Amino acid sequence: MHTEDTEDTEVGAESDEFRLPRSRAANERLHSLIPGGAHTYAKGDDQYPENLAPVISHGRGAHVWDVDGNRYIEYGSGLRSVSLGHAHPRVIEAVRRELDRGSNFVRPSIVEVEAAERFLATVPTAEMVKFAKNGSDATTAAVRLARAATGRPRVALCGDHPFFSVDDWFIGTTPMSAGIPAATTELTVAFPYGDLAAAEELLTRYQDEIACLILEPAGHTEPPPGYLAGLRELADRHGCVLVFDEMITGFRWSEAGAQGLYGVTPDLSTFGKALGNGFAVSALAGRRDLMERGGLRHSGDRVFLLSTTHGAETHALAAAMAVQATYVEEGVTARLHDLGERLAAGVREAAAAMGVGDHLVVKGRASNLVFATLDEDLRPSQRYRTLFLRRLLAGGVLAPSFVVSSALDDIDIDHTVDVVAQACAVYRKALDAADPGPWLGGRPVKPVFRRLA
Repeated sequence: MHTEDTEDTEVGAESDEFRLPRSRAANERLHSLIPGGAHTYAKGDDQYPENLAPVISHGRGAHVWDVDGNRYIEYGSGLRSVSLGHAHPRVIEAVRRELDRGSNFVRPSIVEVEAAERFLATVPTAEMVKFAKNGSDATTAAVRLARAATGRPRVALCGDHPFFSVDDWFIGTTPMSAGIPAATTELTVAFPYGDLAAAEELLTRYQDEIACLILEPAGHTEPPPGYLAGLRELADRHGCVLVFDEMITGFRWSEAGAQGLYGVTPDLSTFGKALGNGFAVSALAGRRDLMERGGLRHSGDRVFLLSTTHGAETHALAAAMAVQATYVEEGVTARLHDLGERLAAGVREAAAAMGVGDHLVVKGRASNLVFATLDEDLRPSQRYRTLFLRRLLAGGVLAPSFVVSSALDDIDIDHTVDVVAQACAVYRKALDAADPGPWLGGRPVKPVFRRLA
């Protein structure tokens, strides 16, 4: 709680009159100027109940305030990027220190080598690193590097993970493939997570054509025993590059990512999100012999690996260094797991008590919790998700997921569980009526990836 913001209003958990007039007006302005009304589709107002998509004024710690003056406990902060909480003092201090010294120069700054040394000390399974501003650039650079190193055209991605890049090699495989040539999409093939036999069958079917296997090393389920090591062996045997997308698992699984936790070293890996605690920084890391192909100290064809004007802004790299130091010195990953375990237990208990334990399902690693909303027949339901989100918002909880930040405290978790219990009571009524319609307040929320708006 922040007593200095006592003029802000608390949202009433039981209020059926919860309205966001200023946010609604701001959303109209956003849509008139910005395609989709947001710079990330996952932040679109179609992801929230109709007319209940808060537009944020500011945030501090685990709380955000909307332009209507309502305060919320926030989960999934910055699409999982703000894992230390908003305006974290140690990160902000590091950023401010660099801002007074200039942010971008015609030659590398000394901060770049310091940031690289810090990163490689934190992720010791990597030998070289190059920084960028977003995850898509890093994953696409990994794909390009794998294609250059192997001389092969195809990319094999894990089809069970929702997002890898905004670039054509991935987006062409989604329902939002407009504008992407079929010839490009045909070069991307998919394998299911956790099934080594399926991955081997794919590599055999496209023998000597697959440049890389790219996947999130873990997701909403733990990798089956031996799975990641098995992929490592398959990649070696078939001569392709193993790429771990650690945008989410990086730091949330361990300071060294999932590769550090599970003890399997990929050839290349990509990091972002938590790396900057909201500041724009991502990283491509990996084996020296591969990474050097994008450098100046090798005799082969040059690979245009990553070359971004703003990729090494000093303040973003300073933020990354502060984040890594905080994680290591303060045991942040362990705290994220502790908070997530407490939240998951509370939500499951509340759902069971209200008779919806089979319908509101919390899943994922404790540091990266999501929830599924199931209908009367236990099928995923956007309508029940809408009902649930609507009640959470009215109770002062902004939670497209239950992904925690380390800024949460016991009071926040307890309040969240109380609001979830109230939401589950309404959920039960809707299940009994076999119709959530009366509690939706408008159109249901929509999946991000769909062909038509």
